[in-house]
Amino acid sequence: MLTKYIVSRDNTVYEAFPALEKTEKEHLICVFLECVTHGDRSRTRIVYTKSIDKGRTWGPKKCLTESLPDSSHYDDCPSIKRLRDGRLVIIVNKCPRQLPVGTNMGNTSSSLLFIGDPDGEVWSEPILTPVKGIVPDTLVELESGRWLVSAHYKSDDHAFLEQVLWYTDDEGKSWSDRIIVASKEGLHLCEGSILPLPDGTLVTYLRENSNMGWDAYKTISHDQGLTWEGPYPAPIPACHRPVARMLHSGRVFITYRFMQGGSGWLGKWTQNFFACMTDVESAKATRRNDQWSRIFPIDFDRSPESDLGYSGWVQFNDGEIYIVNYIVDDAPNAHIRGYSLRESDLLL
Repeated sequence: MLTKYIVSRDNTVYEAFPALEKTEKEHLICVFLECVTHGDRSRTRIVYTKSIDKGRTWGPKKCLTESLPDSSHYDDCPSIKRLRDGRLVIIVNKCPRQLPVGTNMGNTSSSLLFIGDPDGEVWSEPILTPVKGIVPDTLVELESGRWLVSAHYKSDDHAFLEQVLWYTDDEGKSWSDRIIVASKEGLHLCEGSILPLPDGTLVTYLRENSNMGWDAYKTISHDQGLTWEGPYPAPIPACHRPVARMLHSGRVFITYRFMQGGSGWLGKWTQNFFACMTDVESAKATRRNDQWSRIFPIDFDRSPESDLGYSGWVQFNDGEIYIVNYIVDDAPNAHIRGYSLRESDLLL
C-alpha cells in the first residue's frame, strides 16, 4: 500500500510546487520552488534534488536559479521533462515582481528552458521562449519531435482564464504563434496538463478556478495541438492542478489537489491530495456520463494553515508509481513529500 517519504524538509524556507522526472538510469530528479510563504515571493529559488534509490533517500538541494527582492522578476512553478534522447528540460516561470502573487493573470510572465544532460548534472544557460502566462505545463514531446509548452492567463476577449500553447518543431530555434487550448466565457480554465494518448490524440486536463468545487474540464486535439475541441467536463470533482500521464497498463493516472471551495483559503480548502485512475476511452469521451474515474486519497494536511496539491509523478520499470507533492502538515513551513504505490493499490 501507500508509503510516504521525505524528499526535502527545510524549516527555514517554504518548499512548494514540485515536479518530478525519472532519468534513463531510473534516478529521480525533483525540482521545486523555495519562497518565503505561499503568498510572498520576495525571495525565491528554483532548486532540485536527486535520488538514486527510487525515492527512499534524497541528496542535498542544488540551486538552479535565484531571485532576490531587488530583482525585476521572481521565479515560480518549475517543471521537468526527459526527452527521448535522454536530455532533461526544466521550465521556469518568470513573473514580474511589481504585481501581487496570484494577480498576474496577463501575458506578462515568461517561460525559460534549461536543458540538462541525461542525469541532471549540468544545465544550459536559460533559453527564453515566447510562452506567456503562469504555471507552464511540463514540456510535451510528440512522436513527430514537436515540443508543446502551454500556460494560462486572463483572456483579452472575456476576462476569464484561458489555456494557451506554443510549439516548436526544431527544439526551440523557432516557435509557432499562440494557440488557444481552452477558453470559455464563464469558466476559469487554467493549469492544463497535456496528455498524449497512444493513438496520437492529445487531451488537456484543466483546473476550473471559480472556487466552486466544480469538475475538471478537458479539451481534445487530433492534429498535434493545432486545434482543440471542448471544453468538456470530466468526472473529477474539485480538481486543481491536474498532472495526467499514461501508466504501463494503458490506463490514465492523474494527481491533483481536491479543492472544495467555499469560504477561506489556506487551511480552509487545501487539505486533500488525491489521485484519479481512468482509461483512454474515458479520456477521449466528450460526455461526462461516458467517462469513469476511481478517486484515491494520497494525503491529508492537518496544519491550520494547510497548503498542498501541486505534484509530479513517474512510474518505474517494475511498475511502482512514485509521486511528489508539497504539504505543511506537522512542519512549520511547507515541505516536499514522496509517495510510492502500485496500480493494484487502486484497482485489483
